[in-house]
Amino acid sequence: MKKNALVPTLLTLGNAVCGLAAIAYASRIGKADSSPESDRLFLAASGWLICAAMLFDTLDGFFARLFRAAGRFGAELDSLCDAISFGAAPAFLLLQLGPGRDQPLLHKMLAAVATLYMMCTILRLARFNVESTEGSKKFRGLPSPAAAGCVASLAIVRGTLEARWPGLDNVLFENILEAWATAGAVVVAVLMVSNVAYPHLTKQMLRGRRAKPWTILVPLIVATLLLREFALVLAFWSYAISFLAQAVWARVSHRASLLEDHIPRRY
Repeated sequence: MKKNALVPTLLTLGNAVCGLAAIAYASRIGKADSSPESDRLFLAASGWLICAAMLFDTLDGFFARLFRAAGRFGAELDSLCDAISFGAAPAFLLLQLGPGRDQPLLHKMLAAVATLYMMCTILRLARFNVESTEGSKKFRGLPSPAAAGCVASLAIVRGTLEARWPGLDNVLFENILEAWATAGAVVVAVLMVSNVAYPHLTKQMLRGRRAKPWTILVPLIVATLLLREFALVLAFWSYAISFLAQAVWARVSHRASLLEDHIPRRY
């Protein structure tokens, strides 16, 4: 291995380590010797570890370009690590977020959703490796880190709900989060293998003369201070849904214009 590739490689492997740690923490939820407080702590920790994996995933690409060490090896290694952190880890976390084993039918449906999510992540990563081109500013389909962030943000909110927001009806919100996690995971899974275009935000922030990271970071920091963990939910889900809505609106508008052109006009 070239010396200039050592730092990016270690950062990429750090991504996978965070994914494995997220699975380990999520697996401790619901054990016989655990308490509701520890379960919430493990749930939030698992979500934060997936977010940490995203940080490593961003930094490895940045340092690979900085050290001019980007290559086929790094791309393949990155995809393998992403499959763990943004595929297997969120899928396993979904099993802890949705209906439990006390509801056998719903839990089996949740297991099917988690399986679908993991498969779509792997397909998304394989397609990216085949289709990716240097300098591209858009993704085809929702990026797997953003999809994982959608799941992880819900886990963080649920894990910190009672401690940070004691005035809320926790039972009601937990039921809402269960339904949201299950249905939302299907949506983001399908978006990963869709043709919806998503901008490459980190590339726009870190590269180019016109890159202005503060235009995104400052509003995100302010929202985090005001909304706390809900800011992550807002950020990830807004990214996933807003460009889907934009694509749907563009298609509807295009069809409407075509229909209007074919309607004979009377003068």
